[in-house]
Amino acid sequence: MKKFLLVSMLCVLGLNLNAQNKKPKLVVGVVVDQMRFDYLNKFEKHYSEDGFKRLKSAGFEMKNFHFNYVPTYTAPGHSSVFTGTSPMTHGIIGNNWYDKSTDTYVYCAGDDSAEPVGTKDRAGKMSPHRLLTTTFADQNRLHTQFRGKTIGVSIKDRGAIMPAGHTANAAYWFHGDEGRFISSDFYMDKLPKWVKKFNKSKVAESYLKEWNTLNPIETYSESGSDKNDYEQGFDGQKTATFPYDLKKLSEENGGYNILKSTPYGNSLLLDFAKAAVTNEELGQGDFTDVLTLSFSSTDYVGHNFGVNSKEIQDTYVRLDLEIADLLQYLDDQVGEGNYTIFLTSDHAAVHVPQFLKDKNIPAGYFDRKEMRKEVESFIEDKLDYDASIIKNVSNNQFFLDYDQFETYADFVEVQEEMKHFLIQYDQIDKVFTRQNLENNDMSFAAGELVKRGFNQKRSGDVIYALEPSVISYPRRGSTHGSSLNYDTQAPFLIYGAGIKHGKSYRKAFITDIAPTISALLGTAMPNGANGDVITEVLE
Repeated sequence: MKKFLLVSMLCVLGLNLNAQNKKPKLVVGVVVDQMRFDYLNKFEKHYSEDGFKRLKSAGFEMKNFHFNYVPTYTAPGHSSVFTGTSPMTHGIIGNNWYDKSTDTYVYCAGDDSAEPVGTKDRAGKMSPHRLLTTTFADQNRLHTQFRGKTIGVSIKDRGAIMPAGHTANAAYWFHGDEGRFISSDFYMDKLPKWVKKFNKSKVAESYLKEWNTLNPIETYSESGSDKNDYEQGFDGQKTATFPYDLKKLSEENGGYNILKSTPYGNSLLLDFAKAAVTNEELGQGDFTDVLTLSFSSTDYVGHNFGVNSKEIQDTYVRLDLEIADLLQYLDDQVGEGNYTIFLTSDHAAVHVPQFLKDKNIPAGYFDRKEMRKEVESFIEDKLDYDASIIKNVSNNQFFLDYDQFETYADFVEVQEEMKHFLIQYDQIDKVFTRQNLENNDMSFAAGELVKRGFNQKRSGDVIYALEPSVISYPRRGSTHGSSLNYDTQAPFLIYGAGIKHGKSYRKAFITDIAPTISALLGTAMPNGANGDVITEVLE
């Protein structure tokens, strides 16, 4: 009898251990573009029990989570989440940047060798060829001998392509000019039947309707007044105030492109993502699949209306319901307990500086063109060089013409002189030179973030950082890109198979996500990853 009980206990224990150690059938990586950490708490009373709150209460939340590099832009952010490293290593130093080798601007995902699929437009000439390292999705593909699938979807091309990596079965993005999801021949020769069917179904057209607040606008007390001087709005409507007739406004705002700047862009994307899960049979096989899902409309709304707007609040109240819908769909299609999902951001955003100034908080606007003129005058008048030694100024970086320096010492001297000039310039807070960064001459936190965003081959020679809440941007709407907390603090929620319930206030970083997922799956880390496994979230 005792022997029977012992065997029974061991069997039960073995079953429990197998259940705990069972790999998820599907990993879903959700990135909410421009999501500030405080949105989780600021709008919480408006959220349902089944969206963000379910992820928090039934999963694990890291409450002190940050980007550990600059610039905090979309392409570097998505790349860093899924590779586990920073631009220093993965090479995506911006959305666009100056390519010193070709003397041209390049787009992070642009690829002239790729052919569009699903369109004839150049919007389809995209691939991840500029991403230098693997993603955790790549490692899962390698680990499973390419039997585990990877699908990347987003409104933005870069939001689909960078997360999915180099070995993805597909990446799809929304081409607003034509109102359809497209891809490139990097992934396939033609769109699958289900994508063609989705595009023909006129789902996008169905969202060209009125956008009014989901709940009575007077209940949105967590955001500013609807009518104010801090928002851009849409062409064709005099004030940036609810309601918005999107069908009518689409005529002056790029047709279907207007959906990007509304919560309906998120709705459209979720419709497509659910179709991908079903038609690609994600989570139905013997090997773990990966779906990368990037909600881009939050970024467009934030840029347009600002982080304190009624529009941004309504977008997140609606996004909460989209997350709830996604979770229920995964429960039904894959099975609760068979998938793991995480949610984070690619960067956050600053309050509209004029709003901050009106509230007596230091803030302002920076004129980059005027600054460049003054630096060029300094170079000609004080350093006796031609101003053409500055080949490009972009992403807060000066790129110098190496051919105009007779010696390396001359090159270093000009960097130092420019640094000395710029640090005295109004609204510039810090300045770094290539010499500083390559020799690890960093003695404070901001310098470390700049260094992790600095790629030796691709980055510039003199880099400057603006004072807090000072931006180079129109006077209405919000933006991002700095090393300050309003741009670097991000949410991180993780839920599902292999994940504990709880929360932590320990400081952790965006580059820790990919190593954590790799540890969960038992795969090798992405080849450039230098983040740490967040051990407290794993069972």
